[in-house]
Amino acid sequence: MPQRKTSAKELRKTFSRRLHNLDIRTDLRKTIKKFLTVVQAKNKAQAQSELKIVFKKLDKAAKRNVLPKNTAGRRKSRFSRLVAALK
Repeated sequence: MPQRKTSAKELRKTFSRRLHNLDIRTDLRKTIKKFLTVVQAKNKAQAQSELKIVFKKLDKAAKRNVLPKNTAGRRKSRFSRLVAALK
């Protein structure tokens, strides 16, 4: 347990930040899973529209420091290559 008021407040803030980041990550994972199922179905038009949504969520997560910027960029690159490979 924290000994001081400020450390107790920091603990509360950390807990709420953790929950917020967890929500963002969970939402991102669900969106990516949905995108990958569309890619496996080989539906290029729908995959492109899902890709835009995934890009938006990745950029927001990177902007809010939930994901490192390089990780977001790497995933965007891989996902765009998946869509480009569809016929």
